[in-house]
Amino acid sequence: MTPVRRFDPGRLAALIVKESLQILRDPSAILIAFVLPVVMLFLYADAVSLDIRRVPVGVVAESDDAEARSLAAAFAGSRYFTVTPARDRRDVEAGVVAGRLRGYVVIPQDFTRRLQTGETPLVQVITDGSQPNTASFVANYTLGLVAAWQAGREGAAAPAVSLVSRFWFNAELESRRALVPGAIAIIMTMIGTLLTALVVAREWERGTMEAILSTPASVTEILVGKLLPYFALGLMTTTGCALLAIHVFDVPLRGSWGALLALTAAFLVPALGQGLLISAIARNQFVAAQVALLTGFLPAFMLSGFLFEIASMPWPIRMLTNLVPARYFVSALQTVFLAGDVWRVLLPDLLVMLAIGSVFFIIARLRTAKSLDS
Repeated sequence: MTPVRRFDPGRLAALIVKESLQILRDPSAILIAFVLPVVMLFLYADAVSLDIRRVPVGVVAESDDAEARSLAAAFAGSRYFTVTPARDRRDVEAGVVAGRLRGYVVIPQDFTRRLQTGETPLVQVITDGSQPNTASFVANYTLGLVAAWQAGREGAAAPAVSLVSRFWFNAELESRRALVPGAIAIIMTMIGTLLTALVVAREWERGTMEAILSTPASVTEILVGKLLPYFALGLMTTTGCALLAIHVFDVPLRGSWGALLALTAAFLVPALGQGLLISAIARNQFVAAQVALLTGFLPAFMLSGFLFEIASMPWPIRMLTNLVPARYFVSALQTVFLAGDVWRVLLPDLLVMLAIGSVFFIIARLRTAKSLDS
């Protein structure tokens, strides 16, 4: 009996061609790889926002003095508030109870006297505590707006110290510029893990995987031959998402395309490896899809720092996030897009993603070899 060679470039090339043709003939693979990312990116970029703009509030001007009218006009001119004017607080309380308003500001009848004598507080702020973040914003911005208005009054003494805030990397404080790179990471988690798990599970389901495993090709050749086309597909999907981010969503790419693709390549190792492992364990498409969503998409969405700050999580959850590859990809993409090629930050993320991916591939390789022997 002629021994089977462990690795043959010709066999590997044939497997890659076979898998590439199968992708081209599979409408679902094209849909998942090219249509789903566009839909999800538009959804995340437009529907998810951490910016607080045009918060509906009431401004109750109990005083009709010129100073009170000037302050009310300052609230009306703010881009952060949509103001409902009123003369009596009872006119706006019903709006707060019904949820149409997030709070209201009362400019009291003795506002001018308070202003002249330096009595505080100058105004009263009532907020809707059922949404704590918005309530804190309304209260804090109201205080800041009143202080700015007071400092800008004609004849007011100039402050002894002037504080000017400067924000690095995202000077406009646009949440979209941080969310879109993170969204790309979430999308690639879903694409890489789900697509690989479904495609390989389908072959197990139909019995064609056993036929491939019975050929002279080694298990390594089969796994590499199946995954390389999806690896290239993942790079193309990331490139398309990055072009959308730059030209449609106005997210700057301050780093290089080389760094972006290198990080994507490193992330695809754990993403595809996890999908391969899932398909080796759950050889049914439905089960594989459910496991991919539960172990891939949900941890990436909840524990990657995409929406929720990891530093604010309980310490057991923070420890768990270290096992989520998307955590490192989200951080790396935000660095590349907003800061540039800062390799002292990017390199640790890249190495950790490769390490996690290697563990997935080793387990999937052993699991597939065991299936072949049995």
